[in-house]
Order: sequence, then structure tokens, then C-alpha cells
Amino acid sequence: MFFPWLKRYMPRSLYGRAALIMMLPIVVLQLVVSIAFIQRHLQDVTAQMTSTILRELEMISEFGADSPTQDAMLKKTAPLLAPLRMKMRFLDAAELPVQDELAWNEFSGRVVRDTLRKNFAPVLAVQFPDNRQVKLIFANKLGPVEVSFNRRRVTAAAPHQLIVTMLFFGVFMTTISILYMRNQLRPIKLLADAAQAFGRGRTVVYKPRGATEVRIAGSAFLDMRARIERQIEQRTLMLSGVSHDLRTPLTRMKLGLALLDEEDAEPLMQDVDEMRQLLDAFLDFSRGVSTSSPEKTDPQEMVSSIVENWRREGKDVMLGEISSQGTVMLRAGAMRRAIDNLVSNAVRYGSRARVSVTLTERSLRIRVEDDGPGIPQDQYNEAMRPFTRLDPSRNQDLGSGVGLGLAIVADIARAHGGALRLGKSGDLGGLQADIVIGR
Repeated sequence: MFFPWLKRYMPRSLYGRAALIMMLPIVVLQLVVSIAFIQRHLQDVTAQMTSTILRELEMISEFGADSPTQDAMLKKTAPLLAPLRMKMRFLDAAELPVQDELAWNEFSGRVVRDTLRKNFAPVLAVQFPDNRQVKLIFANKLGPVEVSFNRRRVTAAAPHQLIVTMLFFGVFMTTISILYMRNQLRPIKLLADAAQAFGRGRTVVYKPRGATEVRIAGSAFLDMRARIERQIEQRTLMLSGVSHDLRTPLTRMKLGLALLDEEDAEPLMQDVDEMRQLLDAFLDFSRGVSTSSPEKTDPQEMVSSIVENWRREGKDVMLGEISSQGTVMLRAGAMRRAIDNLVSNAVRYGSRARVSVTLTERSLRIRVEDDGPGIPQDQYNEAMRPFTRLDPSRNQDLGSGVGLGLAIVADIARAHGGALRLGKSGDLGGLQADIVIGR
């Protein structure tokens, strides 16, 4: 961009920028034409007409210059005033105006005044009392003289006609163009709404329409959405099938171990239980958010029930700050699973956990904090990758897991059009995990 400082004043929406691009040339063109018309045409015409009046005034002044009295001068100049359609009279001292009489928007009148005063020294005042008459007061040896005539002799009949016409048709054509442009941009907005909804885990009905390029983009979006949904479905079916098929031999192994001596079977039973937990984690990851539909959910009520469930299990989980109330479109089952995963990690690697909810007009933030060892800042992105374990930075004696806890949470947050953000808790000193979702 040539002028970076203009960026802050530019409209953010495509509709606003398109309207600006369309209207700016029209406004500039009208300004240029108006200024050129006023300065080049209207001013010149007015000056030429005033010059004609000036020659007539000089002729009248010379013709009556040798008159001994005011009445004699009026009688002598009467044969000239009648064909010129002028009226002349002498003024008393009380009638003599103090200054010119011109309206604030009287452009032509100012041109007349300047032209007369530049070329006719005796002029005392120039008056444009209305749209019909002009009064000129100039000095004479017999007393101040007032000459009046029709203003059409010095100004154009409709000096602003071109400007008014141009402005009217400019507004008219701009209105039509804006309506047409709005109709052309509506398919782009529908495409953006469909893409945004799909990014937040919702599928809305969308049919490509509009210009050829927009239809191509819409068809490409539908193909992409179909491929992504098909891949998600295939991943879910594959992992669900594998997890389900592996449960059967694990169950047989567990039943077989139950027949052995308890002391001998205990290590094997632990292995079987760990394998079952790993399969459950795989299944949770494969399900993602596909097992529930978006619905109006009260995040405060949901978080309160999750905290209460953990407290019944004897865990030190407390409810933190609750800002604002309301409902949000969420996949309730998936979101509960995400919060449970965060709380599970918190109580696993720390002794205390706190869950907070902040709901604003634009976003929902669910925060889970603990007093554990936390995660180094340079490993935040790696911690949210599937099958990544950061046990060296945590407590080794608490089990290794499969590395899907934070990955599941991040996947659910992305499916809602949000994100998982990791940081350090300012109060508890451990890990701080935020699920942030736009509304």
C-alpha cells in the first residue's frame, strides 16, 4: 500500500471497500468538473456580462456629466435608461448604504462587484437584495446615484444548474450501483458464512450462486467440505473399529488373568488396564466432535456440574471466576470431554485445579489452572500434537499416558472455531489452559 497510514481509515468489509472504490472516482470527478465549471465558465461569463454593463454605465455617466442639477441629469439620461432597461435615482445621505449587500453563497455577485470596482472607480456599493434585481451605487458630483436593473444582465439564469443536475444524477446512479453491487456481493457473504460455520463445527445449507468466479469458489468449497467430512468419518470408523476389535481379546485376557493367582496376575492386570485406557483415549480422539450436534448450552452450568463431579471423587477442584451469563452453541458432549481432559491433567500433575468461565458478546473462554510443574513455553505447540508426551517436564511417577489429552482438547476447540491456548497460571503457578471460542 502506497500510504500505510490510510490503512486505519479503510473500511474492513468487502462491501465497504467496494463502495469506496466505486464512489471515490464519482465524487472526485464531480468536484473537478464543478470547480472547472465555476472557475473557467461561470466566472468568465459573469465577467463578460459585467463588462457590458460597465460600458453602459460609462456612457450614461459621460452623457449626463454636464447636467447642472439632479433633475436635469435624470431628464437628460432618461432616453438612454429606457432602452437599456435601467432605473436611476439620487439618494439622500440617510439612504446611502454602509456596505455591500451579498448573500454568503453569492458567487456571481462577488465576481460582478470585483469587476466593477476594478474598472469603474466611482462605485460606492453593490447590492444583490434578491434573485431579480441588482443595485449599483456610485459617486457623482451632484450626489450619490443608484442604478438598478435586472440581475440576469450580469449573471447567468441558472448558474448552478449543471452542478445540481450532476449531483442529482451522481447520487441516483450511485444508489443504483450500490444496490447492484450489494446483490453481487451477497453470494460471497453466503460463502464466507458457510465456511465460517463449517470451521466452527456446523454444516449449513449452501448453494453456489452469483458470478462465475464465485460459483467456482463455492463449488470448490463444497468439494473440500465433502472430502473433509469423508476423511473425518473414515478416521472415526477406522479407529473406532480398531478400538472395538481390540477390546474383545483384552476382555478375554482379563478373564483369563482373573483365574490365576492374584499376586502373579497383578502386573499383567495393570498392563491390560493400561491398554484399555489407551484404547479409550484412541476412541475419544477418533470420535472428536462427531458424536454430538451443536445445541444451546449454558457454559456456567456445564462447568459447575463438571467441577462438582470431580469434587465428589475427592479431588481438589474449585470453581473460579464466572463472568456473565448466557447460552452458546456448543457440542455439549465434546466440550464436557475437553474440560474433563484438562481437569484430569490438572489433578494428575498437581494437587489443586481451578476452572473459570468468561462469556462476552464476542467470545467464550473456559480456563483450567493447576499448581503442577507446568510445561515449558517452547513446548506449548508440541504438547498439543497427537501422541506427544512431555513426561520429562512433568512427574514421571504418575504414568506416561498416550499423549492424546491436550490433542483431543485442541481438536474439539478447533471444531468449534476456537483454539486451545497454553500458558502459566499467575495464581497457582502451574499450567493454564484456555479454550477460547468465538461467538
